[in-house]
Amino acid sequence: MTQPEIMLWSRLKGRGTDKPIFRRQFAFETVIFDFYCPAARLAIEIDGATHWDEEKREKDAARDAWLARQEIAVLRIAAGAVYRDLTGVADAAILRAEELIGRGKV
Repeated sequence: MTQPEIMLWSRLKGRGTDKPIFRRQFAFETVIFDFYCPAARLAIEIDGATHWDEEKREKDAARDAWLARQEIAVLRIAAGAVYRDLTGVADAAILRAEELIGRGKV
């Protein structure tokens, strides 16, 4: 795991019974998500510098579209955002999972 992934995992792991449960390095078919909330069908990807060039962005967009067809939502978070606002990023990830669970998207 990268440093931003370790930081975010420290906030997502071990949620209480009233919070979504996340798994790290979760394998789905041929991809591995940084984090995944099964109840929400939400993948969370931390994107560092390797995701900045146009070719990689296109590949990520194609993968996200394929995952959407599998009914898996993707939340992409810039690694820099984790460094700048870890609490805000963790809260946003949890809130997104709760929204998806609340909509019955399971």
